[in-house]
Amino acid sequence: MISVDGLTVEFGGTTLFSDISFQINEKDRIALMGKNGAGKSTLLKILAGVRQPTRGKVTAPKDCVVAYLPQHLMTEDGRTVFEEASLAFAHLHAMEAEINELNHQLETRTDYESDEYMALIEKVSALSEKFYAIDLTHFEEDVEKALLGLGFSREDFSRPTSEFSGGWRMRIELAKLLLRNPDVLLLDEPTNHLDIESIQWLEEFLISSAKAVIVISHDRKFVDNITTRTIEVTMGRIYDYKVNYSQYLILRKERREQQQKQYEEQQKMIQETKDFIERFKGTYSKTLQVQSRVKMLEKLEIIEVDEEDTSALRLKFPPSPRSGNYPVIMEGVGKTYGTAPSTPPEGELINNSSASAHSSPSVGARGFHTVFRNVNLTIERGDKVAFVGKNGEGKSTLVKCIMNQLEHEGTLTLGHNVQIGYFAQNQASLLDENLTVFQTIDDVAKGEIRNKIRDLLGAFMFGSPEASMKKVKVLSGGERTRLAMIKLLLEPVNLLILDEPTNHLDMKTKDILKQALMDFDGTLIVVSHDRDFLDGLVTKVYEFGNQRVREHLCGIYEFLETKKLESLQELERK
Repeated sequence: MISVDGLTVEFGGTTLFSDISFQINEKDRIALMGKNGAGKSTLLKILAGVRQPTRGKVTAPKDCVVAYLPQHLMTEDGRTVFEEASLAFAHLHAMEAEINELNHQLETRTDYESDEYMALIEKVSALSEKFYAIDLTHFEEDVEKALLGLGFSREDFSRPTSEFSGGWRMRIELAKLLLRNPDVLLLDEPTNHLDIESIQWLEEFLISSAKAVIVISHDRKFVDNITTRTIEVTMGRIYDYKVNYSQYLILRKERREQQQKQYEEQQKMIQETKDFIERFKGTYSKTLQVQSRVKMLEKLEIIEVDEEDTSALRLKFPPSPRSGNYPVIMEGVGKTYGTAPSTPPEGELINNSSASAHSSPSVGARGFHTVFRNVNLTIERGDKVAFVGKNGEGKSTLVKCIMNQLEHEGTLTLGHNVQIGYFAQNQASLLDENLTVFQTIDDVAKGEIRNKIRDLLGAFMFGSPEASMKKVKVLSGGERTRLAMIKLLLEPVNLLILDEPTNHLDMKTKDILKQALMDFDGTLIVVSHDRDFLDGLVTKVYEFGNQRVREHLCGIYEFLETKKLESLQELERK
């Protein structure tokens, strides 16, 4: 369907990749993998036609529809959520208008025998055949399903897009792409702004309804579930595996071991040849053999072993100061915004479990807004718990209540000697902008970890001397987030609260962080939609939804099994 031939990208004297070729076939679901900076996003932009290669070409059939979701996008205001999502069908409405215009011309013209009239008939016939092959009768229902699946409520449909954050606007853009039913769907980190339920809906949609898909994602479970092929970009080349991510890791390990063996054998042969040349270079009877071997070495293509981070860094938090037995106790905790109505609506039930899966927090006549109410929970010392649920249901709000950043109803008690380490996206803004990356970490590192600062920076993608000497003020948002995470790892605390810690981390870095958290001897609360990250890390799940917080004494996958949220059909039945 799409053919990539001899693609080369060079900039600033660096070759990102050289002479790569591959085919994208109908129904392919491809994971594009490789370390940060390998060129994955650049390759996706070239496939989308928004960037040109230095050499080579991408060819596709004339009527092939390619849809591209970048990591960052600019959006316009002025429409409601529903109107914006419905723009997915704008090209079809334009086609319908063109057919009507052509039919009007045919009705009003009288040159029935002319070539121009015959050409009009052919054009309107071809357009009509294409248009009527597309079923537009249920487009409003399709828009509604897509928006609900991606986490919007029906009340959101009529709200202007300007009221939504960048993450929610990204969801609107994703809905538009999916509704276009493209032949090739290019997705760059689509799960970063989705909660667990929306990720599961997207998985089901891609598996059951999408055509060809190419995705860049650091969400291992998502990639494993949806892809059947893995293309790795490394050292300017690509390797194409007809398997999902987990199988690819096994095959890549085998490939690298084979490369290493061949490399070592070649190096041994080179050394033996050099020894021969050195030994006999002045011997007349061996002159031809010496010259032959010199030429052979000059022409020899050196075997390269693919890059691999062999630092195998194992982070350890400093020992936790001992806290009381119960670091967090909540009794009847609730959070509302605005002024409550003088009397509650008749028949209102607290914690109404039959509420719609897409219901919004209650809003009264004077802007009264209930996020959650009557939360009763006890977190014991050493617990590792997850806060999960749809975006907007109060996970981050309850964290801020624990941090004493928000007033609330009810009683929230922190235990004896609780020392909190807190990570949220805005922690990045609290860094000293005038320090370098290295100075930021050097200032807080104590003990033996001081000898591993370079390794630590490398694990979080600040490995090069240039990256570690950058000033904080010039870092991107993602880089600042990663730096704030490293800083937190070095502070002696006994209650860690992490709000979406993995959004800007690659898979290897997430593994390093997860292992450090599993070894952490304090108490952990983590807000996350990353199922693979939570798996094996947490043993208790607090579910946020419908103004309630419910406790589940199990890991993340047992919770998901209980909730039966494995497919769109389950969500619709609920």
